[in-house]
Amino acid sequence: MDAASWNERYRGSELVWKAGPNRFVEEELAGLEPSGRAVDLAAGEGRNAVWLAERGWEVDAVDFSGVALEKADRLAAERGVRLRTVRADLTVWAPTEATYDLALIAYLHLPWPELSRVLLRAATAVRQGGTLLLVGHHAANPEHGHGGPQDPRVLYTAEQVADLWRPYADILRAETVTRPVKDAEGVDRTALDALVRAVRR
Repeated sequence: MDAASWNERYRGSELVWKAGPNRFVEEELAGLEPSGRAVDLAAGEGRNAVWLAERGWEVDAVDFSGVALEKADRLAAERGVRLRTVRADLTVWAPTEATYDLALIAYLHLPWPELSRVLLRAATAVRQGGTLLLVGHHAANPEHGHGGPQDPRVLYTAEQVADLWRPYADILRAETVTRPVKDAEGVDRTALDALVRAVRR
């Protein structure tokens, strides 16, 4: 989907996603001491970025949907925190190296050649000792899970991401994780996600 499509999806007054953080983001980062600057790539309506700001991080929320970022600003204001929202196409966005102490990539799905470039830039944007966290729909999800993109070209495994980051970071986790979801009829299903957490060397 392009920026115009996402703008249309986000245009309603209600949040497309719930206001709380993604469960894996919360589980992995709740125990991480806020230590400076964080960047949330493909931040959408800001639920993860706002949660990080509430914990004491100075957060840049980057997305190519201006509508989503306006909602992120409103959510931050409602919660009494500040974000720096950055409207940018991640395929060309180039952060300064060693800028952040945390880089979060949650459910960003692009063809692998484009995504790999984004992930490499994310790795180099994190300072030594900083954290990288990715969670996204797993390549096995269309066949063995539920929901999410069905196009295999924009899906990946945890090991693919870990292999990409290994020259730059120590991999702490690279796993397939499960997430309970409901289908259109309200029936309980299980989604498969890829989760990778790493520490920049």
